Amino acid sequence: MFRFVAKRLLEIIPILFLVTILIFLFVHLIPGDPARLVAGTDATIEDVEVVRKELGLDKPLHIQYFTYMGNLLQGDFGTSLKTKRPVIEEIGSRFMPTFWLTFWSMVWAVIVGLLIGAISATKRNKWQDYLGMFGAVSGLSLPSFWLGLMLIQLFAVTLGWLPTGGLDSWKSYILPAFTLGTGVAAVIARFTRSSLMDVLKEDYIRTGRSKGLTERKIVWGHGLRNAMIPVVTMTGLQFGFLLGGSVVIETVFSWPGLGKLLIDSVSYRDYPIIQTEMLLFAVEFILINLVVDLLYGILNPQIRYE
Repeated sequence: MFRFVAKRLLEIIPILFLVTILIFLFVHLIPGDPARLVAGTDATIEDVEVVRKELGLDKPLHIQYFTYMGNLLQGDFGTSLKTKRPVIEEIGSRFMPTFWLTFWSMVWAVIVGLLIGAISATKRNKWQDYLGMFGAVSGLSLPSFWLGLMLIQLFAVTLGWLPTGGLDSWKSYILPAFTLGTGVAAVIARFTRSSLMDVLKEDYIRTGRSKGLTERKIVWGHGLRNAMIPVVTMTGLQFGFLLGGSVVIETVFSWPGLGKLLIDSVSYRDYPIIQTEMLLFAVEFILINLVVDLLYGILNPQIRYE
């Protein structure tokens, strides 16, 4: 196990190096001049050139990259061009709201998705199956921003039960978490149904039934556990997507998280914030994939890491 984890961590180094190059090039392809934005609309050309020199944007692109990497290796993520605060402070203040929003979205999505998928698999071609898959297809089809706006209109504006946006109390999590997790719950339900139906056709399932095991024991004790490996893979990827891709939902609900910070930073051409956020999302995906690989061994002890 230790050798496996160490090997995977070493493999991350060249991947992150390539990611930093792609992120750096992508960010510098964004239209607009950050020096002009920092200097202000009333600044003269000379003022803009002074600001560009202060930011190091007058140097060749490869020199800017080496400077960026040198600072990065020393733990210096730069300073926000907009707020003048260290990037690590800006992102640190926004990380936990996004993390907890993603966490609660995944919690309800996994529970509901597994239940719907398992029931649909055991009640194949019955009304429970049709109802569950209708809900799953609907969850995948509804645009998240539209669903969020409809929920705000119903539960916040019309009924007044929940806040329209922001982060004030635990109630603030309900609408954005439900909106963010709806598509994930639908995907988990479909994956669980497909995987569990395949497992229920295996010989050991028929052997269990012949020995007199109850259907609940067979499905929940044996079938679902063996059907979970592809579901865990997909769930891990979905968690990474949610953590790094909740931009639309955070904008709709005015959520003070990383997604909204990224949108604001792109609008302001805040290179240090954009680069650090994208690098953070890449690291999250890599670590989530590592955790998923480790979960394989828990779900199926026959899998060996060495």
